[in-house]
Amino acid sequence: MSLGKRLVQYALLYKGIIIAALLMLSVSVGAELAGPFIAKRMIDHHILGIESKWYETEKSSESVLYKGHYYKRGDYLSPGEKKGNEVHVFQAGKDFVFVPKAVDMDGDKKYKNGYLTIEKGNIVKRFKADKLTMDQLLNFYNPEVPKLMKLFGIYLGLLLFASIFQYGQHYYLQTAANRVIQRMRMDIFRHIQRLPISYFDNLPAGKVVARITNDTEAIRELYVNVLANFFTSGIYIIGIYIALFILDVKLALICLILVPVLLIWIFFYRKYASKYNHVIRSKISEINAIINESIQGMNIIQAFRREEKSKQEFDELNETHFSYQNKMLSLNALTSHNLVGVLRNITFVAFIWYFGKGSIGVGSFVTLGVLYAFVDYINRLFQPVQGIVNQLANLEQALVAGERVFKLIDEDGVPVSDDKIKRYKGDVKFEHVYFGYKDGAHVLKDISFEAKQGETVALVGHTGSGKSSIINLLFRFYDPNEGKITIDGQNTVDIPHQTIREHMGIVLQDPYLFTGTLASNVSLDDPRISRDIVEKALKDVGAETVFKNLENGYDEPVIEKGSTLSSGQRQLISFARALAFNPAILILDEATSSIDTETESIIQNAMEVLKKGRTTFIIAHRLSTIKNADQILVLDRGRIVERGNHEELMNLKGRYYQMYELQQGKKEQAS
Repeated sequence: MSLGKRLVQYALLYKGIIIAALLMLSVSVGAELAGPFIAKRMIDHHILGIESKWYETEKSSESVLYKGHYYKRGDYLSPGEKKGNEVHVFQAGKDFVFVPKAVDMDGDKKYKNGYLTIEKGNIVKRFKADKLTMDQLLNFYNPEVPKLMKLFGIYLGLLLFASIFQYGQHYYLQTAANRVIQRMRMDIFRHIQRLPISYFDNLPAGKVVARITNDTEAIRELYVNVLANFFTSGIYIIGIYIALFILDVKLALICLILVPVLLIWIFFYRKYASKYNHVIRSKISEINAIINESIQGMNIIQAFRREEKSKQEFDELNETHFSYQNKMLSLNALTSHNLVGVLRNITFVAFIWYFGKGSIGVGSFVTLGVLYAFVDYINRLFQPVQGIVNQLANLEQALVAGERVFKLIDEDGVPVSDDKIKRYKGDVKFEHVYFGYKDGAHVLKDISFEAKQGETVALVGHTGSGKSSIINLLFRFYDPNEGKITIDGQNTVDIPHQTIREHMGIVLQDPYLFTGTLASNVSLDDPRISRDIVEKALKDVGAETVFKNLENGYDEPVIEKGSTLSSGQRQLISFARALAFNPAILILDEATSSIDTETESIIQNAMEVLKKGRTTFIIAHRLSTIKNADQILVLDRGRIVERGNHEELMNLKGRYYQMYELQQGKKEQAS
């Protein structure tokens, strides 16, 4: 599906609000564009209307007294009303004159020595005329005043009416746009929860954050400003062209030249702007990633004096971003006021040429009201044109951001399943399992072992030997390339990802705590985990003695990642979290490696009680902590090279024996 269709689909989720906004917009545009027509009528029919035919009549409403006789405009005479001689009022230069007879021609007018001269081509006629004083002229205008005031009131009313609907359409379009972005962000965040762990292996967190925040904000600009502006400008332009065609078809056709010029410019603008914006958005993501990485590793950067190197890496990205921003700036400089100014000048040249040509034949010349309306509409025409041109940069940014966001959404996610499964017994079996994070590079090779219910299995070996990969497969963060893994005889690939983890608990080497409290980090706000369960889990891992001096107890606030707590305290909370969910299978991934000796002793004592009835997997570098394990698997380069309990492996005097003796020797030297 194309990008445009997907953006439209999101907009259609709130089509009711958008349709209401567009209807209000149409009404406001119609009301606003009626203004020049009202002004045209005021000029042609009322201000210049006194040059219409007048007739001598009896005294009545709208009649004018002049030298003892009453006169009335011909178009104000009611049906059947008696009328006498035809007379005229003309403007000749700065003077207004009264002609007491019918005039059968029009043309250039001059008044001199009591006579009005009218010239039209080679024809010249003279008429006896009286120059009107200011008071006499105002008398002829008096019938027009109420009508002018009425039209002026209508004009103000339409402006007020239009402003109310303009506010309404703006409010509803903004509301719809914000709703769309709210929904889009929720969809992205929800989709991220479904992405497999493998997706995040090679993607910096900063880039993902940029797509959820920066890119969706750019898309928000599309709905809030760009599309709203395009809708508004489009309806304005259509309304103005309709009005121009009503006024004069030929001049309206000349103004239509603007449309292909604008479309051609948009085509070329988008061609280059799209390329520049792809680079700009990409660099913004990389900048976010490096900032995020620098903040997370600031202690390492400062400890190893890498500040200058980090600054250089950031400067390179920043310079590239700056370079392409300047290219966009140059492209935008050709647009906006420059382009619109050129188009406006071309239009007015065509406008002047048209009316200049029309003035050759005075009879075909348009009225002053039409001239005013045309000038007004043409000025109004360039406001929406400039609005469209000014939003082209935001449009391109939004489209590029949309591509990036939908690319993330299109990533294959793991289906979310609400299926429940009864609690495992905990029998785990690996059968000839091969696995690699990359094609053709296996990190696990022919792994086979079995863990019975309630057994403790320890995984030991050098870094990179495959210990954590076994746990990743058990949790279905990844699936094996070959072989199979079963839990209680059921193949793990046949169990939905969320379901298989329902009865598993894990404690990582570097525990992650969320913003909240000690208690909320144990329960993870799961309604199934009551406060009593939380407190019991903390008590069972010996947390009472560690946290008893905190002012708020288990309600003590925890900031991001629990940075105000010690490694041991964080590990205790993580351990209690796993136990609170009462797992059938418990995984301890280097769970005691960051804990001091006193805290380790507390956990070890609790573990002996808590392991009963659970299948427990322990990854440990401290071999002294796994002496009581039912089964110890020694891994080397992805293979199990030794297996057995502590005594069996020590009697074997193989790799495990060497590792254990080496650690014991170091302890003796340290003591």
